[in-house]
Amino acid sequence: MVVVFSLFSLWFFRDPNPRVPGDSNAIVAPAHGKVDVIDETTESQFVGGPCRRISIFLSVIEVHVQQAPVAGKISCLKHTPGEFMSALKLDSAARNENVLIGFDSSERPGEKIAVRLIAGVLARRIVPWITPGDEVERGERISLIQFGSRVDIYLPPSAQIRVKLGDKVRGGETVIAART
Repeated sequence: MVVVFSLFSLWFFRDPNPRVPGDSNAIVAPAHGKVDVIDETTESQFVGGPCRRISIFLSVIEVHVQQAPVAGKISCLKHTPGEFMSALKLDSAARNENVLIGFDSSERPGEKIAVRLIAGVLARRIVPWITPGDEVERGERISLIQFGSRVDIYLPPSAQIRVKLGDKVRGGETVIAART
């Protein structure tokens, strides 16, 4: 039994190197999973207003390491305690424990992009590997959410969405949006 658990843990916490696209207009998926929400919303804590949101559900079999969607400076890192309801529920983004990471893009001066890491029923630990002031490259590893959960990305209203509902995306690789 110990061997089976050890093998499962090695597989579960796998961390493949992403093939990061070189296009500076590309915004990549911050997580591996399935796109289950594309909408317009307001994110007031970092973006400061209207934005486009893409939500990615991570099942327990997905890679749980997250990558930076753009190159830039970490300007916000805010932990919010909360519930641990199923990440399948869309309102989990508003009610569950989460960490908001704000990026000031170095690829587009003045552009703000945010990623919200959302805990779920099993995912009770979010481990950021970055701190405010850090400079990151697109596709760079930024965090780990242990066990299935959700990741929301908040984009400028002008972003051209390149994914559709139901698409499977790979963190650090899949272009989910482009800048206009």
